[in-house]
Amino acid sequence: MELRPDDVHAATLRLKRARGHLDHVIAMLEDGSSCQEVLTQLAAVSKAISRGAYSLVTTGLEKCVDRTGK
Repeated sequence: MELRPDDVHAATLRLKRARGHLDHVIAMLEDGSSCQEVLTQLAAVSKAISRGAYSLVTTGLEKCVDRTGK
């Protein structure tokens, strides 16, 4: 089963935001930001990626259920 772009739009946006956020975390590391600040932001990136992944999984499951239920 393939997911259409319309089906994954929200997850794609979420993951792109997470990518931008991760770039910021990397810059923080390079600039010598405090460990606590970096870890806090890194946790936020991790959560954003998890939410994007969850969104893809639920979309895939919905498609599977729709397909088998028809």
